[in-house]
Amino acid sequence: DIEVVGEAADGAEGVAQAEELRPDLVLMDVRMPVLDGVEALRRLRELGNPARVLIVTSFTEQRTVVPALRAGAAGYVYKDVDPDALAGAIRSVHAGHVLLQPEVANALLSQEENGTGQGRGTSLTEREREVLALIADGRSNREIARALVLSEKTVKTHVSNILMKLDLSDRTQ
Repeated sequence: DIEVVGEAADGAEGVAQAEELRPDLVLMDVRMPVLDGVEALRRLRELGNPARVLIVTSFTEQRTVVPALRAGAAGYVYKDVDPDALAGAIRSVHAGHVLLQPEVANALLSQEENGTGQGRGTSLTEREREVLALIADGRSNREIARALVLSEKTVKTHVSNILMKLDLSDRTQ
């Protein structure tokens, strides 16, 4: 159910291939020659390319993770991921979920806690942290509502508050 339709040696070629081939999903590293992953993501978005992007990298630092998510990455996994888990991540991101390794979600939370984020400086509530953790697990609003015994509308409110506080424009970021 997964078909590789193209391959690129660097970020610029990756953008060109994505434009030409129009895949559903792009696997991309954040550090690449010619054009890094964050800039390649930005260019894809500027071009209106609808491909979802899953970052597959060995870089775990906040200074690498956060810009990739802000640029529109729908998922972030490490290169040492088990092949079956990578296939699952691809399927999950393709299905519209946001997928973050637990360490990535923790980096986002610690960035917000330390006030180093670009948010409005307002701390997340405990409930918002629970919702964010479930978003990081790739859960939909409906699944989050079931897990936390809330209405879906309440979850949507929490998600909106999280996006505002973390200065993100959408759930994918």
